[in-house]
Amino acid sequence: MAHHSRLSTFVLDCNTGDLKAAVEFWSEALGKPVETLEEDGDGKYAALKTARDEPILLLQKVDHESRIHLDIEADDIDAEAARLEKLGARKIAFVERWWVMEAPTGHRFCIVRPQREPLGPHLNTWD
Repeated sequence: MAHHSRLSTFVLDCNTGDLKAAVEFWSEALGKPVETLEEDGDGKYAALKTARDEPILLLQKVDHESRIHLDIEADDIDAEAARLEKLGARKIAFVERWWVMEAPTGHRFCIVRPQREPLGPHLNTWD
């Protein structure tokens, strides 16, 4: 059965004690207003406002070094993880409701459930 995926989100991993200050910086730097300072109610996530045809810009408070990673959204995250494993990626961990993966290049990324409905545009279909 076919599944679908697309680039969803650029996640700015911020090793900071003040996520609000990080959000304010990136909002001004990118010219994107703050959508929310409290994405999931746990103080770890904030989002900048983007158009529906742009990737989501999510800021995440982390304990590791600051970096940027991307999320791929899929209507079947297990099928997408399996497809990417065949290309040489490896599963690192299943966290809450998404897969943390590592590309053959060493880059970490996540496979997440659809973040915006409908899943599209720029949709890939995989068998």
